[in-house]
Amino acid sequence: MAVETRIEQLKDFEGREVVLKGWLAHKRSSKRVQFLIVRDGSGFCQCVVHEPEVDPELWAQAERVTQESALWVRGLVRRDERQIGGYELGVRELRILHLAEGYPITPKPHGVDFLLDRRHLWLRSRRQWAIMRIRHQVTSSIHAFFEEQGFLKLDAPIFTGNAVEGTTTLFETDFFGQPAYLSQSGQLYAEAMAMAFGRVYTFGPTFRAEKSKTRRHLAEFWMVEPEMAFFDLDMAMDLAEALVERIVQDVLRNRRFELSLLGRNPEVLERVRRPFPRITYTEAVELLRSPETQRLLEADQEALLSERAALKAEAETLRAEQEGSAPLRRGESEHRLAEIAHRLSEIEEELKNIPLWRESARNFRWGEDFGGSDETLLSRHFDRPVLVHRYPAAVKAFYMKRDPEDKRLALGMDMLAPEGYGEIIGGGQREDVLDHLIERIREHRLPLEAYAWYLDLRRYGSVPHAGFGLGLERTLAWICGLRHVRETIPFPRMMGRLFP
Repeated sequence: MAVETRIEQLKDFEGREVVLKGWLAHKRSSKRVQFLIVRDGSGFCQCVVHEPEVDPELWAQAERVTQESALWVRGLVRRDERQIGGYELGVRELRILHLAEGYPITPKPHGVDFLLDRRHLWLRSRRQWAIMRIRHQVTSSIHAFFEEQGFLKLDAPIFTGNAVEGTTTLFETDFFGQPAYLSQSGQLYAEAMAMAFGRVYTFGPTFRAEKSKTRRHLAEFWMVEPEMAFFDLDMAMDLAEALVERIVQDVLRNRRFELSLLGRNPEVLERVRRPFPRITYTEAVELLRSPETQRLLEADQEALLSERAALKAEAETLRAEQEGSAPLRRGESEHRLAEIAHRLSEIEEELKNIPLWRESARNFRWGEDFGGSDETLLSRHFDRPVLVHRYPAAVKAFYMKRDPEDKRLALGMDMLAPEGYGEIIGGGQREDVLDHLIERIREHRLPLEAYAWYLDLRRYGSVPHAGFGLGLERTLAWICGLRHVRETIPFPRMMGRLFP
């Protein structure tokens, strides 16, 4: 009797009959054989229908089934290392549970806007399947890590009456007649909870109303924010290192196959081991201004020019080969030509940026905050995440504690991911002295009354404490090797993108 199972469990049923329930992701034929690529959410499986071995009705079903039709399939599990997942199914019975209409996302290339408009369907693709499974692994690793470290998982409110770092990048709403904001961070509330429970973390959606369309920005994203009583800056950096190492190594251990589907080189991630390099802000400024940074940009420019020439030559060859080729071959060529055109557009944009980045790095002044290009260049000097600490207090939030050895500096830190992905963690030691915190709030021209409850934390049992926030989507983009964070969340919210 056939056993109903899922594709990811086929390895346990080699040589046995099973039943799969799923959808047709793709179909191709070769003479008297139909190859049905079925997905069920846990994986993809090639289901082979061999005409001489099945009755005419089954063969007819296989011929007429359309992309994304819902299927019930019974067949024999066979090992085949050439297939995705290493197994295929020899079909003995096939039922069409629902015959899908003409599916809008076909194997031919589509533009990003086209796919984002159909994000509810795009999620079904193999690439998105791999990304979302890695996202699940990352969130699972985060929860496991903090559980093992003795943290309590608590929740901060999404509606808030006060901003963490000012109101300029907040979404304002009406809360029963009074102004409220969608939270940009759960940190202030996490600090209150840390004073009650010692070590806590929050993990939820946060919102930023920055009018930015860069590849690193979303208007709604997820952030994990631990806060620890009796921690200083160095202890927070130690914890951040341990967390990121754990996340990356868990992905390598459990989602290596998904990384391969994305074309991600695992060797890059295997280097993510403690200790991470640590440099001060002042050292980072010197590195940014250095001749070595200029040499990196020159090497980037040469590499981009070489890649552009190679792609243009490949495109010319493909166009020449298209004449007289079979329809399937022409379709493959068109898909590759679309990929080349997209990459060439990216290369032109990068080549335009290099002179600007070169000038910005050369003229960077101590006291300024690092921009995206600065973070990209700094991270290029390292083969794993780097921690930059002790920033000028003027560019950090009001709650950052000043460095007792240099009052110009705040005890803050950022973790920059390698390969140009920029900041994935921001945090530091919090100001724990009441008078100093009041002074900082006034310096930032924030309403003192809105932070009355926050000031109470410094009146009743104040202790040194620290914390940080890790952006899930930026971290995931780096781990997966994605150019844009929009693919890292099921339904991205960006400027001009509210549906679906």
